Amino acid sequence: MQTVDFTTLMAACCELRKDWIPARTTTVYQRDRYTIALNLRTLKSRGWLTISWHPQAARICIGDAPPRLPDTFTFSDQLRHQLGGFALVGMEIIAPWERVLDLQFAQRPGEAAIWHLYVEIMGKYSNVILTSADNLIVTAAHQVGSQQSSIRSIQTGQPYEPPPSLTGTLPKLNESQQRWQERVSLVPGPLQRQLIKSYRGLSPALVRSMVQAASLDPNQSTEDLTTSDWQDLFLCWQQWLHTLERDGGMVGVWGDKEDKGDKGDKGDKGDKGQTTNDQGQITNNQQPTTNNQNFQPGWTDQGYTVMAWDMVKPAQNLQNLLNDYYTGELNQQEFARLHHQLSQKLSNLLKKLAQKASTFETRLQQSTQADQHRQQADLLMAYLHHWQPGMQIISLPDFETNQPVKIPLNPTQNAIQNAQSLYKLHQKLKRAYSAVKPLLEAVQEEILYLEQVKAFLKISDIYSAPEDLQTLQEIRAELIEQNYLDAPKQPIRASNNISEPYKYRTPNGFELYIGRNNRQNDHLTFRIAGDYDIWFHTQEIPGSHVLLRLQPGTIPEQADLQLAADFAAYYSQGSQSEQVPVVYTKPKYVYKPKGAKPGMAVYKRERIIWGRPQQAGKY
Repeated sequence: MQTVDFTTLMAACCELRKDWIPARTTTVYQRDRYTIALNLRTLKSRGWLTISWHPQAARICIGDAPPRLPDTFTFSDQLRHQLGGFALVGMEIIAPWERVLDLQFAQRPGEAAIWHLYVEIMGKYSNVILTSADNLIVTAAHQVGSQQSSIRSIQTGQPYEPPPSLTGTLPKLNESQQRWQERVSLVPGPLQRQLIKSYRGLSPALVRSMVQAASLDPNQSTEDLTTSDWQDLFLCWQQWLHTLERDGGMVGVWGDKEDKGDKGDKGDKGDKGQTTNDQGQITNNQQPTTNNQNFQPGWTDQGYTVMAWDMVKPAQNLQNLLNDYYTGELNQQEFARLHHQLSQKLSNLLKKLAQKASTFETRLQQSTQADQHRQQADLLMAYLHHWQPGMQIISLPDFETNQPVKIPLNPTQNAIQNAQSLYKLHQKLKRAYSAVKPLLEAVQEEILYLEQVKAFLKISDIYSAPEDLQTLQEIRAELIEQNYLDAPKQPIRASNNISEPYKYRTPNGFELYIGRNNRQNDHLTFRIAGDYDIWFHTQEIPGSHVLLRLQPGTIPEQADLQLAADFAAYYSQGSQSEQVPVVYTKPKYVYKPKGAKPGMAVYKRERIIWGRPQQAGKY
């Protein structure tokens, strides 16, 4: 996942200062353990400022409105109490090239700040800290004690201290190409790595796009670069610094006054940005060959950019870009984690249930011998005179076939006692059959239900949209409700809205609705389905409920029915087969048995059509 680097942070601040300062803070909401949202209101608009200290996705941008669910976090409650009603009047970096923002809050625009919200975008060390005007910490997203860190503690009531500055040379516009080149090539190595090691404020994503913009390979050794290569790369370097100065409002990009001219650097003439090239000609570093000196947010093949170097698709603004990128990346991570968790849980449950079913089947098989033991007891009672003391086995003629039947005996018992033992065994096995059969049926129903859930997990194995994550969250909630998963200690903050089903259109324009999980299946079949619709499902195979939506008086053609059957087969456990039997009927003939689990239904007056899952996959 691409992290917010210094350049991206400056670009985000540039947009936020332009559109959202000053703004009134109406409320604060905490989405999760790493993210808060400040509701801001300006004279022109309202929006939610997302601030995250996530170890991989720390960021600040205008984002989506939070869900309408209770906020139970202490940190947001403290921020809401202190910042509610105050105006956001300023947003500045605390020092050049530091990824720490100071959000300043006052009672009204033009007045001195009363509260400072420091947003530290520093990877796994990211944090959000609220201080008073006298620099004392009021609250923090993540408090750090002296035992956790000997370098910097963050505790309520302590003075706020900025994070320790990173070592490394600061990029400067007045640095000559010769000095810059000497610094980067001092130790031979891959170009991308040497740039990052030589200067602060650079990220792998920024350097990679900068190097590629100069038509160079990031892994190319600095020893292999020609004079022309260095010049092209230096122009991109200068363009980056000019953008930070012009669009990002960077103070200090030129360095201190005493550093201007860099008298110790060969070839520097002392004038801002003027150096001599290898031919002795004076060049002006302040003016790159391109006029493209503004932040230009957009998508790249590997993430996003604000410099337009390797952009494949421009973005409307950086706020939407950052919100979409990190929301998508975090959703994808959560999707993969949740999918793995549910798959593992279902596999373990099905394995245990299969073992239980096997045990019950064995006991039922044994109980089928009950009548045989009763018949042996009857024979023994009828032929008592054939018994002799000490016999271990006796052969007696069958009542109907007259064929000999061998009966094992207990030599310590007489004939009547042996017969009584056989009668008791007969009664015991009969009771076992009556007790075990419903248990086996219940286990088989559980297996059928969990196989249905497993089929939905197999269908939803790739993340492509937020609905995919919501589908898994609904499956998790369902398994918790059915007591297959333990409820988490902290309540899951899921939406009450049901995710949208898959939607397609048939050759004649009819809508097809396909359930993504059991919750949707029930919703489609028993809430949405109308009298004129047609309901489809694979025959005795776990899968989705499919609804062909029809208007009164419309009659679907065979192509419409076939496509619905194809999709029913495709979204089922039989998706790898060439043909799958699919039943279809009117929704009024589909019933949910009393006490049935989610997604379970029975039907009547059905017809059968063969679905072709491979055809649906091509549609």
